[in-house]
Amino acid sequence: MIGADAGPVAGTAFARAGFSDPTLVLRWSEIAGPEVARLAQPLKFSEGPSGGALTLRALPGAALFLAHEKRALCERINAYLGRPAVVQIKFSQGALSPRPPPQPKQKAAGPLPPSDPARRYEGPEGLARALQALAKRRA
Repeated sequence: MIGADAGPVAGTAFARAGFSDPTLVLRWSEIAGPEVARLAQPLKFSEGPSGGALTLRALPGAALFLAHEKRALCERINAYLGRPAVVQIKFSQGALSPRPPPQPKQKAAGPLPPSDPARRYEGPEGLARALQALAKRRA
């Protein structure tokens, strides 16, 4: 089964690039902001005695623009991670990997039909509300 093997394989790939915690790669757009994420992606992370160095693959020409944003970008990354992990940012120019399409917005919860089985649940009130909320999303 592919799904069971995906986690360890992905973890190995992240570790090979120096990312012991894949959060920086997986949430890059959220951390760096959509404008920066459109121009650059994390490529490699190396830790040294004076702190970590993050190498970003940037679109040709974007590295010059992003070089002026290094300090602010380091601050955003470190604030997100909750520790001073990145003290230096380097750039490698090249084509970026395609970004996954944005997640579709969840539809708004509609009214729960009277015949829905979630209405007949007679357990704890908190669980009943949670079941009804889930049932509204699938209705």
